Amino acid sequence: MYRNIVVALDGSESSERVLNEAISVGKCANARVCAVFVADVAALSSFPARYRAEVFGDARSMLDEAQERLRSSGLECETRLLETRNITDTVARCLQRCVTAIPADLVVMGTHGRGGVRRLVLGSVAEAFLRRSTCPVHLIRSLQEA
Repeated sequence: MYRNIVVALDGSESSERVLNEAISVGKCANARVCAVFVADVAALSSFPARYRAEVFGDARSMLDEAQERLRSSGLECETRLLETRNITDTVARCLQRCVTAIPADLVVMGTHGRGGVRRLVLGSVAEAFLRRSTCPVHLIRSLQEA
């Protein structure tokens, strides 16, 4: 059974669904849940400092709300606001380092379900993470992209 669950949040529409699923699985397994947001410093580097501060503020608020929901569901929990290390680091690699350090038994994360050219151009954090994951991954597909 799962003892440590990581739930990866990104502020998208699917984040709410991802958190709901992590709560459901966590309650069934009586697991500890760690809500994580990974900020991509390379992507944010081209924006003004006030925008970057706003992104981090929004991420912290989202994690605080997730922590409150997890606690009110009776789950032991923590949150982590992470940053990629440098321009060559990726969100998937940063998330994998966190999963390994915890160590997690399950990762719950969203996927936008893009295909074709949109996937080629925009990439897929979920796919990149799946390729390197050392534990089971439960993907929740976004309703907007479906």
